[in-house]
Amino acid sequence: MIWNKKYTVDELQQFCQNTMVANLGIEFLEIGDDFLKAQMPVDSRTIQPIGILHGGASVALAETIGSVAAHMTIDPDKNLSVGLEINANHIKSIKQGYVIGTGRPIHLGRKTQVWHIEIIDKDNSLISISRLTIAVIENHS
Repeated sequence: MIWNKKYTVDELQQFCQNTMVANLGIEFLEIGDDFLKAQMPVDSRTIQPIGILHGGASVALAETIGSVAAHMTIDPDKNLSVGLEINANHIKSIKQGYVIGTGRPIHLGRKTQVWHIEIIDKDNSLISISRLTIAVIENHS
């Protein structure tokens, strides 16, 4: 298991209350030994004017999954995890329903982490794929 502390899905939902995560309707689904899974609705909050999922919403889901997962691997009393760089390839469009993202680590270092996030639809078709680099910084609070 890669987690410093294995939170519950409900704790993660509470952690993200009153943030963009909640405003986009992102919900955490599952915490595995080495992955975090969340879903996001494809609705008026997340589509672009032509009626398909906005690429920025997909990136927001990917960064949410990777950032929250990174937070779970560190001691938050000593360190913070913050996004450093993200890239995404949008493979397929979707007009309605939900997308589900799963994040897994590629690298878990002392100062940086790299996460791989795949976003699929209900039929397991690949919608988007992202790689997120996280900086692990000292917590001065």
